[in-house]
Amino acid sequence: MFFDRPDSGELAVLVHLELSQTALNNDPREFEELVLSAGGDPADFISGQRANPHPKFFVGTGKLEELQQAVIQHEAEVVIFNHELSPSQERNLEKALGCRVLDRTGLILDIFAQRARTHEGKLQVELAQLDHMSTRLIRGWTHLERQKGGIGMRGPGETQLETDRRLLRVRIKSIHKRLDKVRKQREQGRRARSRAEIPTLSLVGYTNAGKSTLFNRITDAAVYAEDQLFATLDPTMRRIAVAQVGAAVLADTVGFVSNLPHKLVESFRATLEEAANADLLLHVVDYVDDERLRNMEQVSEVLEEIGAGDLPQLIIYNKIDLVEGFKPKLERNAQGKPAAVWLSAQEGRGVDLLLEAISDLLAEDVIHGKLSLKPQLARFRAKLFENNSVLNEDYLDDGSSALEVQIPLADLNRILASENMKASELQFAEASLMAKLAKLDQEESF
Repeated sequence: MFFDRPDSGELAVLVHLELSQTALNNDPREFEELVLSAGGDPADFISGQRANPHPKFFVGTGKLEELQQAVIQHEAEVVIFNHELSPSQERNLEKALGCRVLDRTGLILDIFAQRARTHEGKLQVELAQLDHMSTRLIRGWTHLERQKGGIGMRGPGETQLETDRRLLRVRIKSIHKRLDKVRKQREQGRRARSRAEIPTLSLVGYTNAGKSTLFNRITDAAVYAEDQLFATLDPTMRRIAVAQVGAAVLADTVGFVSNLPHKLVESFRATLEEAANADLLLHVVDYVDDERLRNMEQVSEVLEEIGAGDLPQLIIYNKIDLVEGFKPKLERNAQGKPAAVWLSAQEGRGVDLLLEAISDLLAEDVIHGKLSLKPQLARFRAKLFENNSVLNEDYLDDGSSALEVQIPLADLNRILASENMKASELQFAEASLMAKLAKLDQEESF
């Protein structure tokens, strides 16, 4: 019922109004790309301006006549609005135009229905569709509004519409339960990675910014990547190796879009939680898009909505291959931390700079160096092994151990506290590590 879609290539009339009384005007170019992604064939694009939407038809009577003529002229099968329509506006427009009418949310839901591949993705799309359609059921049941009658059909007085709404509520409740199970499974995976001290990186960004192409470039995966909106819907995770840190998990997530419907965000919360619980967000931006600043703001709004607004971010400006003579570069902030990377995921140029930036950001709280331990520190050495922090070990002539260690700073502090030791008592070969540990002791003394 909810995944039946028309054949691609439907003739569509597109409608976009600039509303002076709202700040939620959507990009008309993006709207056309959404229609093409859904498999529509734009036959006409009708635009206009209004102070406020018409309560009955959204458009005014003059624009409605223009729409009627366009539908007849092009024999259009559907009229799509770049706005949110109320159920009554949809019904009134369908009656006046004699064809199907779709709003922006319905259009995005149709694209999501086409892209869903996994069981979880299909459940999330269906939930969003059910929520959206729950107030629009009367369109399909106008011939069954009366109570059922006839031999064997008399019931408790429930109309067909009421029956359908009840069944809808039951289905929504069932999907919520199944998605809760998915959420718990994801939470178990995150807890396991946390116990193993494996950091999680999450690719976020506006739709069609190149996240999946970059994901494939870094992980050698074969995730579906196309130059179209919402090419990725189902989340994908791969383990990668990060210099100075070790293993990390990289997650590719669904792209965001301006004014993403709230119900859609709610339905995809299980997926978006991968971004909300990441150690580092890799915010991919289409560098050649004229609307990149606006798109970045839209991504930030969604991140705030899912509770990920305060997480560390690395900005990745992608698609520099479309700018002649532009070379990859890594930009650092005043503290020397990586802040932005310019690269081409398509050609692979600049990916080495990205990996360097990731390593620098994640390694801030990781100690990696060569440590000399005297025989009397055997218990400390044993605890390093228990923590899986020793990469290599050699023995010196005086009986000391020469260890190559890689350990999160939090773990090192815990082991030092258990042995009643100070960080400055450790002898690392690297002077930079010795200075870092000395500074750590100073901070602890305050």
